[in-house]
Amino acid sequence: MLSVPEAEALILKIAQPLTDQEVTSLLEAQQRILAADITSDLDFPYWDNSAMDGYAVRYEDIKACGPDHPAILDVVTEVPAGACPSISLVPGQAARIFTGAMLPQGADTVVMQENTKRQGEQVHILQCPRPQAFVRRRGTYYQAGMSVLQQGTVLTPPDIAILATVQCTNIPVYRRPVVAILSTGSELIAPDQPLQPGQIVDSNRYALAALVQAMGAEVRLLKPVGDQLDALRTAISDAITYADVVISSGGVSVGDYDYVDQVLAELKANIHIRSVAVKPGKPLTVATFSVSQASQPVLYFGLPGNPVSALVSFWRFVQPALRKLSGQAANWRPTFIEARTVQPLTAGGQRETYLWGQLSLKAGHYEFSLAGGSHSSGNLINLAQTNGLAVIPVEHSPVEAGAWVSVMQVGTVNIP
Repeated sequence: MLSVPEAEALILKIAQPLTDQEVTSLLEAQQRILAADITSDLDFPYWDNSAMDGYAVRYEDIKACGPDHPAILDVVTEVPAGACPSISLVPGQAARIFTGAMLPQGADTVVMQENTKRQGEQVHILQCPRPQAFVRRRGTYYQAGMSVLQQGTVLTPPDIAILATVQCTNIPVYRRPVVAILSTGSELIAPDQPLQPGQIVDSNRYALAALVQAMGAEVRLLKPVGDQLDALRTAISDAITYADVVISSGGVSVGDYDYVDQVLAELKANIHIRSVAVKPGKPLTVATFSVSQASQPVLYFGLPGNPVSALVSFWRFVQPALRKLSGQAANWRPTFIEARTVQPLTAGGQRETYLWGQLSLKAGHYEFSLAGGSHSSGNLINLAQTNGLAVIPVEHSPVEAGAWVSVMQVGTVNIP
């Protein structure tokens, strides 16, 4: 068995980023990954503009004013947002201006309207602001030619706002990885089929598909494959012709009907991992297929069939690989948070143990609450609303309630 760090390092070594690119639109760019640096030939702000409703003035004209001796200026123009000023200010003049409007030539300061008094075609400046107050200078936030977003960035709504601002409407992104998912086992049936004695509803395909979709990859959901060697060989050999990643669940242990490793060997896969010192999820197969010299290898993950084991294996090992494969520049590994455990936590033995439950933020620190019920790898019921997995290292003594523990975050943490 490999240790968890050894398995993680090996998986991230063999998972190489896709290089295929495509162009997407602003409306379709959410969570896509940039395939190139983004630059613009525009400054931002595009021009000097006002940050307030008020009056654009020359600071020299108002620097000595106050409530008892206001500066009196002639209002010679009005500049609404979206308009280009038609005149330049000279000494003794002001322009009525609105938030976002372009600053007229000659003006260098904006006085907000609350500190003025309008009388006909003149304005009384009652309070002197600092020089260049409420003026957003051209290029203050971004200068043309600089990189505004970097290759490998996972695009979020603020990033999309930036792309719109710099008028980047054809956005270069990496194509989405294609992930084929299949379950193995003659006992499995689809959720909409009548359940007969001895059968099990296949939940793994749908849970894994949801996890893959949440990462922005494309899912190809295969039909369950029974415990037949030929059927499994056909399913896998077909999947590797079009998928970047193939994920199977079940059939990776040492039972009489566990055929995955045998099929991989027959299909000339390079098997990198057969088991990991982790609980749950010890039987983990990781392999690569060299489909053609022109394309990069297809990555194969054979996950355990028990539902908790399958999900824990995905969160710990598959998800980082998908992040790297997708072109994400960094932060492939899971996020670990130090939290106080509400209940005592026990593990033991020679495997790193993951206990599932809820991570929350209370009184300024994180807390971990162990899910109730049996912590069996076959009990998916108490996985409901799991957002954290407490990690107990190999041969670690029991963790007392109130002690700090490392928790792998796998979902959103609610903040009260």
